[in-house]
Amino acid sequence: MLGIAAIVAIAWAVSENRKVFDWRGVVAGLALQFGLAFLLLRLPGARDVFLALNGLVLALQDATRQGTAFVFGYLGGGPAPFEATQPGNSFVLALQALPLILVISALSALLWHWRILPVVVKAVSAVLERIFAIGGAVGVSAAANIFVGMVEAPLLVRPYFARLTRAEIFMVMTCGMATVAGTVMVLYASFLSQVIPGALGHILTASIISVPAALMVARLMVPGVEKTESDGSIPELEYDSSMDAITRGTEQGVQLLINVTAMLIVLIALVALVNALLGLLPPVFGAELSLQRVFGWIFAPYAWLIGIPAHEAATAGELLGLKTVLNEFIAYLQLAKLPADTLDERSRLILVYALCGFANPGSLGIMIGGLVAMAPQRRGELVQLAGKSVLSGTLATGLTGAVVGILW
Repeated sequence: MLGIAAIVAIAWAVSENRKVFDWRGVVAGLALQFGLAFLLLRLPGARDVFLALNGLVLALQDATRQGTAFVFGYLGGGPAPFEATQPGNSFVLALQALPLILVISALSALLWHWRILPVVVKAVSAVLERIFAIGGAVGVSAAANIFVGMVEAPLLVRPYFARLTRAEIFMVMTCGMATVAGTVMVLYASFLSQVIPGALGHILTASIISVPAALMVARLMVPGVEKTESDGSIPELEYDSSMDAITRGTEQGVQLLINVTAMLIVLIALVALVNALLGLLPPVFGAELSLQRVFGWIFAPYAWLIGIPAHEAATAGELLGLKTVLNEFIAYLQLAKLPADTLDERSRLILVYALCGFANPGSLGIMIGGLVAMAPQRRGELVQLAGKSVLSGTLATGLTGAVVGILW
């Protein structure tokens, strides 16, 4: 509860107009977050649904492995033509796990073409518009962030984007920073499922309940009451046929796969380089300095505020720091690798929610590039709001972690 109060206070403290405090937005945001979290986490049968979703993850993994094994042979998960002396080292991330992005990207495009996801987006949008008194343009974009990425969601309202107010643009940006795309949800769940039962259900829930948190935090940091309406049309995601959807979805997945692979190589290499430089310094508290240890010290108080016990706060702070400075993919990988006795079940669960967002400099660059292309005349405003959106996205996911920590 202290963490929730602190996050609301921080958002108001850095507001562009501290004379305005949106009580309605705060009450609506917290009520919707707690309500959704209770329904999705505490309702009888909710955990069974989450575990059933894990079966979906395994099915998608197995189906993807069929494709990778056919193309890459034993490197892609097929049977090895020799006896493996160390079977545990036979897993190749780039050829066995990351191709899941291609399958999910194609499936997402197909679900858009079959009008399944648009119906869900419009329904969620209607709820958000009514509760938060926001315009249709922001409502559609915010709802779409549950399923698609930070650039694809605003594309749904591209005809209206240039006319959004400053406050509305910031809400769109914050929702993009506080959620993750459907194309990577299953990927994250695939390696978290070993340490978090029902991982896919938790990641999907995190993306859902972070949307009201994002809208609430955004309205505190950049107040505004004007609304821009939208007819909810989605011209940018229309496909000629099911095969066209699969083809174009796969093409988009290829680009995402290349980007993710390249960013992982570069960011992990940079972390190793920084750690090598820090290793030249004298030991601190009996151990060599590392980027992870520094992040742990910086983010430990924040981790404690959102519900992590004090003795685990430094470890959780390392993961929160990696997510904020690098990206959530690396943070989730590290979370999955932690020894079982490092964090308890509740702490791991809080971190799954608190890490579930694109709020980092790399993702910010991608989002700004996409939004500027949609509204070049608003470039200056978008750049001004860029840094704020990383903070607001981080606060929103932290709020989600704190809410889950209370209810779990």
